[in-house]
Amino acid sequence: MFEIITIAILILSIVLHEVAHGYAANWLGDPTARLAGRLSPNPLLHIDPMGSVIIPALLFLSGSQFLFGYAKPVPYNPYNLRNQKWGEAIVAVAGPLTNLLLAFIFAIIIRFASVLNLSSAFMEMAGYVVFINILLAVFNIIPFPPLDGSKVIMPFLPYQLAYRYQMLARKIENLGFMAVFLTVAIFMLVLWKPFSVVVSTIYQVMVGM
Repeated sequence: MFEIITIAILILSIVLHEVAHGYAANWLGDPTARLAGRLSPNPLLHIDPMGSVIIPALLFLSGSQFLFGYAKPVPYNPYNLRNQKWGEAIVAVAGPLTNLLLAFIFAIIIRFASVLNLSSAFMEMAGYVVFINILLAVFNIIPFPPLDGSKVIMPFLPYQLAYRYQMLARKIENLGFMAVFLTVAIFMLVLWKPFSVVVSTIYQVMVGM
């Protein structure tokens, strides 16, 4: 039961992350996600069988320290965005910010647990909501394709460097699932230790431990 709840939290967090991208794009003038019916929080519209269920389940059941997953990307057309310089960055950062907002809300609930007279089971679940959403936010903001951070960093780069970076990002993203696998492999080999420190620190600050 505990395993199912943890995976469910991860899936819902990923879904809300993707929906946030769609809402941001719609707000900036691109109706692609809305017209495709992808602004709904209904998980069935966003779940990728491999990325949302199989991979998270295998990682969790194998006792992996890193819990990872992804949903079907919400479609948007960057050429429809009103702000051509910052539009894609705003759409990209909407996902991680949504995860941080979810983490913050449940961290506040944890802080007021005694006042609200919450059960230990709910507290444990709330702790996982906070941790998983911090993990998703920090991981996705890493500036490496196909993660959101690769779009966020683009407007800050000089034109020539931004162009080269964009070309590299497109080549990597065209690899599909292999791009995700490559990103996770590099992350696990190079960034796992500093990443885990950052996630743990943010978690402790949020829940007041």
